[in-house]
Amino acid sequence: MADLSKWAPSDMLEPVRRFLDGDLTMASSIKVEQFQDGNTLVVRAEVPGIDPDRDVDVSVSGGMLHIRAEREEKSEHKSKDGYRSEFRYGSFTRSVALPPGAKEEDITASYKDGVLEVRAPAPAAAPAGETSKKIRVDRG
Repeated sequence: MADLSKWAPSDMLEPVRRFLDGDLTMASSIKVEQFQDGNTLVVRAEVPGIDPDRDVDVSVSGGMLHIRAEREEKSEHKSKDGYRSEFRYGSFTRSVALPPGAKEEDITASYKDGVLEVRAPAPAAAPAGETSKKIRVDRG
């Protein structure tokens, strides 16, 4: 049985803090935003503490952009009364539909200050051969 007399009250509240911060799993701890910047789809993922060369995979298939990241986070707390080590790890995946006409060779990805940014430009007009069709909305 663990000797709880060496734990500080703040140590016991750490899991509660993580729960309130929404940090129970890898997926909930990574924040993602997606928006249009002109004709460019921009997807940003908050992934601090990763090595983009080793821990991130960005790919395209079937008109979809796929982002996969893995992270391992370690923390150590040393005091005169004891030692506590904690680590969290997991993977995160996200798939986003590419804008019509986006080409794989035009997609760029960058990583700065803990944020992965993927930019997928698309032509201003729909590619030749693609037409717009109005969809009727039926009342139920």
